[in-house]
Amino acid sequence: MTLLRSLLLLPILYGTLASVSVAGAPPVVVMLGDSTTAVRPGAIDRVYASRVEQSLVDSGFPVRVINAGVGGNSTTDGLDRFDRDVLTHHPDLVVIQFGINDSAVDVWRNPPATSPRVSIETFGANLRRLIERSRQAGARVVLMTTNPIRWTPKLKELYGKLPYDPERPDGFDLPLLSRYNAAARRVANEAGVPLVDVHAEFLRRDVDGLLLDGMHPGDAGHAIVAGLLAPVIRKQLQIAR
Repeated sequence: MTLLRSLLLLPILYGTLASVSVAGAPPVVVMLGDSTTAVRPGAIDRVYASRVEQSLVDSGFPVRVINAGVGGNSTTDGLDRFDRDVLTHHPDLVVIQFGINDSAVDVWRNPPATSPRVSIETFGANLRRLIERSRQAGARVVLMTTNPIRWTPKLKELYGKLPYDPERPDGFDLPLLSRYNAAARRVANEAGVPLVDVHAEFLRRDVDGLLLDGMHPGDAGHAIVAGLLAPVIRKQLQIAR
């Protein structure tokens, strides 16, 4: 469903909105990410994007949320489809969550990969570019870290070798994913955008109970992400007004 929105034609100052809502239309939020963002029919009741939208609407703050999560995507993929999947919606705010696919070393390949799909330097540069392009379009930005990953028999079969440590419960996180999440925190701090630290919050809880398959959040995990994200989105949209 497409909502018609018009653009300001005059140059704008940083922090103002480039898109002007049709009279009475709610602000638009696009959530850009990978399979931990994407809709998962039959596996998840409601992902965090739909939960955030419902939460804000129920609290008297109408908002339209576009789920732009695509399984298997990295920050490079997100940049490649940014015009089509984000800018065409003329968002007032963009939520960005990547890192699991960027940091993955595909040791299951023949021959095994020896480096991440996206280097940590490129990951940081891609996040900065995504933030820059969102701001150029007049949208505010919220950055998120990923959820932690925990071993399952299938993940051990695929990734249970160096640089990963299948003997440690956090042996998928520590070698690389934790470093990519640290990089996301640095980029958020340097760029001056809000950070929702999903990774840190999950570690305060029973991580295994929040995951569907060791890698993707289950319904309980998505509920926690939505609870963290909704007030941040509301605050950012109120500032934008």
